[in-house]
Order: sequence, then structure tokens, then C-alpha cells
Amino acid sequence: MRCSRFSLLLVGLLLTSTVSADDTKDEAISKERKRIQGTWQVTTLSINGNKAKDGDAKKFTVVNGDDGTWSIRSEGKEISKGTSTFDPTKKPKTIDFTPTEGGGKGDQFLGIYQLGKNARRLCFSLAGKDRPTEFSSTPENQQILVTFERVKSE
Repeated sequence: MRCSRFSLLLVGLLLTSTVSADDTKDEAISKERKRIQGTWQVTTLSINGNKAKDGDAKKFTVVNGDDGTWSIRSEGKEISKGTSTFDPTKKPKTIDFTPTEGGGKGDQFLGIYQLGKNARRLCFSLAGKDRPTEFSSTPENQQILVTFERVKSE
């Protein structure tokens, strides 16, 4: 009898801690989505170690919704959009995104990110490649490194 009570107590504790951990992660994701919501101007862009000219990089903006949706605009025209998922509980923080329209439609890209109040950094690999482990873009790792500044709302 004692053993079965102990087992039930143990199972209850395990279920509670699992739900609590999931709730904490869901809360962190929700907060992160709110923090990333808004319009972001690309400030630097490196692809496979090749840095784009500042003027070319700054032609791009990304608009993030608080529901995980995003769109990329070039000189004000939407060129791609899709969905993303975040995990701010991992070190480094991870992001997976999938274009639903435009280039790369249906592919999944794996990345890492850093998010400040008005700046963020994103490093990601081409579809089918491993997630980056550091913020770098070289010919060897074939990763894309982007920095952004928040566009102030009017």
C-alpha cells in the first residue's frame, strides 16, 4: 500500500514538473515573440563570408508578427513571407523558419539569434544543413549572418 502511494506521488510530481517546465518554455516563447514583433532594418549581411555593401544590405527590412509570422521586404516590396518558431531557453537561442511564399518556399532554415531591445543578430544555414553553433559566416561554414536595428514606429 505504501509503495503504491509513493508511486502515485512520484508520478504526480513528475507530471507537475513536466507541465511546469512546458509552461515556463511557452511563457518564454510568448515573451520573445512580443519582443521581436515589429519592423527591423537589415544593417549588415554576410553570405558565405562575403559581406554585402551597406547600401545593398539596408534595402531589406523584416516585419515580425507576435504570432511567429514574418515578411521580408526589399525597398518596400514584399519578396518573401513565412513562419518561425523560437526557443529562447536554449543556449544560444534557436530559431527555425519556413518561407510560405517567395524564395525557398517550403524549405526549413535552422538558425541561432541574439535579441536586444533595438538590435538583433541572426545566423542561419541553408536548408538541409546543420544549425550554426556560432555567429559567423565564412566560405567554409556557408552560413548567413545578418544584423538588424529596430525601425522606430512613428
